[in-house]
Amino acid sequence: MKTNIHKIERIARVIIGLVATSMAFWGPTNLWFLLGLVPVATGLLGWCPPYAMLGINTCNLGKKTN
Repeated sequence: MKTNIHKIERIARVIIGLVATSMAFWGPTNLWFLLGLVPVATGLLGWCPPYAMLGINTCNLGKKTN
């Protein structure tokens, strides 16, 4: 598994995932909060399976290429 998510995107995924997961403690009582675990996991791993299948790699964004 080669990293295919940019650092800023990884941080955003973890924050959004934690907010969604926190719904279990203060939000409506349903299981939708479990979807927050997906962005947390992909953010921590730095690898996104759909990105890999589609050939997307955001790691190189912002780098100059000659």
